[in-house]
This record gives sequence, structure tokens and C-alpha cells, in this order.
Amino acid sequence: MSDRRKFLKTSALAAAAVVVNASQTEAREMKALVKPVTVKPVVISTWKFGLQANEEAWKILANSGRALDAVEAGVKVPESNMNERSVGLGGRPDRDGHVTLDACIMDEFANIGSVACLEHIMHPISVARAVMEKSPHVMIVGDGALQFALSEGFTKEKKDVEESQKDWKEWLKTSNYKPVINIENHDTIGMIAMDANGNLSGACTTSGIAYKMHGRVGDSPIIGAGLFVDNEVGAATATGHGEEVIRIAGCHTVVELMRQGRTPQQACEEAVARIVKITKNRGKNLKDIQVGFIALNKNGEHGAYCVQKGFNYALYDIKGNNLFNSDSYVK
Repeated sequence: MSDRRKFLKTSALAAAAVVVNASQTEAREMKALVKPVTVKPVVISTWKFGLQANEEAWKILANSGRALDAVEAGVKVPESNMNERSVGLGGRPDRDGHVTLDACIMDEFANIGSVACLEHIMHPISVARAVMEKSPHVMIVGDGALQFALSEGFTKEKKDVEESQKDWKEWLKTSNYKPVINIENHDTIGMIAMDANGNLSGACTTSGIAYKMHGRVGDSPIIGAGLFVDNEVGAATATGHGEEVIRIAGCHTVVELMRQGRTPQQACEEAVARIVKITKNRGKNLKDIQVGFIALNKNGEHGAYCVQKGFNYALYDIKGNNLFNSDSYVK
């Protein structure tokens, strides 16, 4: 009987030890899954001109402002710079000599607004926000977008940008159309931000590829392609050849990959890999394609990746405002 009691006591202690060890292991595993949240806020944007855009956005974020207000204010900086040749009215024209603008914006509640082929308006991103907040629609294009903008009090800029017209007349001599990758750190500013409350918003604006067919629309004003925000997961924006981004619903893909557990960096890399695969399967030359993604998750972690070398991005957080070179698929 004594031996039996001793056996039962020993078995009970062993079982308890297993339970304790299992609980400790489970606790360690759970702890590993919980990633520390970085100090908020944070804003990230595409290309070198993102540095100046980030500065403006940070003024709002640093004062506990809303991410939506920050991204709108941020991208308005390159929009209003008439020396910027890929965003705003200073951008290069299409084949008919028109400078047409595309933009979209998205907030933490999945409210969205977009304009495409908009002419004569200094800040298409603000028109996109007006579409979001003051119309029953999510996207208005062409002359309709202009009429809507004017009805909302936006001012029509009547003067053509001299440099754009000069470029167009020079282009007409050959009418050769071949988009060049990374031209002057082009061609879109995409910005995503997380405010002090942990809410995400994003904005994207561009004058599009130079000498495009009149009416061409790339990824920039298309929610899910050039920009996507999911306040439970993260946000992403894109730059480069819009047709390639649209093929994979690029930014929605990046965010969904983060939902599945990828880091922002892993998600950007996987999205680029899909574009590379599709490009090769279509028999196209990869050297003619450039796409870059940036992403930000709810933990404040960011990622960036592109097809070709040459893409950079600006990140403003508690460490300051800094420019980084993105890693690329083609080394």
C-alpha cells in the first residue's frame, strides 16, 4: 500500500510539472507573438520629396492630430511645387499636351474618395477628400471631377505650366513613348500615417506617366491598387508603373498578406515577387518595369521593396525624418 501511495504521489507531481512546464511554454510562445508597439505617431512616404511632405504631416501628428489630416497636408506639398515634374500641375503632359491628375485618400473607417483625369486644379488630393466627404460617390473622373471641384469652391488654374508645354512640343518631334523607370525620382507620392491614437490613413497623388494616352489612369487613384488602409491590420501605398500594380491589386494584396501574419517587409517582397512572376509569364522584359511598395502595420513596423534599384522612401518617427533606399528584387 505504501508503494502504491508513493507511486501515486510521484505521478501527481510529475503531471503537475508537465502542466506547469506546458503553461510556461505556452506563455513564452504567446509572449513571442505579441510584438511591442512602437512610439506613435509615424509617417512614411515615397521618394525623396517625401521628406518635405513628411515635415508638413508631422506638424499635425505631433500635435495629436488625425492621420487623415496629416496625409492630406503632407502630399499637398509636392502637389503645389510647380518644379515637381511628376506630381501636381507641374507634371509632364499627356500625348495631347494636357496635364491630368489622379489622387485618392482613405481613412481609418474605410471612407474613400478619388479623382482621375482631373485638370486645372492645384490640389487633387483635397478634391478626392471632398468626394469622400461631400458626395454620394467614391470616384469622379475627367470633366465631371473638374465640375465637382469648382462646385466645392476649388479654383481653376488657367495658366499652363510653361515647362510642361515646352516638354510636350519637344516630345511631338518624335512622339516616342517609352516609360523610363525611376526618372527624376518619379512618379507618385504615396503617404501612409499612424496618429497618436493608433489610427491609420493614407493618400496618393500623381500626374501620371509622361506622354500617356489622354484619359489613361494608373493605379494611384484606385483604392486597393495604389493605396489601401485597413485600420485593424495596416496600410500600403505604391509607386511606379501603375498598370503592373493594378494587375495584382497591389496595395490590397500587401495589406492582406499582413493580415495573414507577414511583416510589412515580407508583404512588400511577396507582392513584388507576384509582379515579377506575372511579368515573366507575359513574356515582358523585367528591366522595363519598376514598382515599389511601402507598408506600415498596426505595431508601427514598416517595410519597403521594389523591382529595380533606385526607389527610396522617407520615414518620420521619434528618431526624426530620414530617407532610406529600398531593397530590390533586381540587385
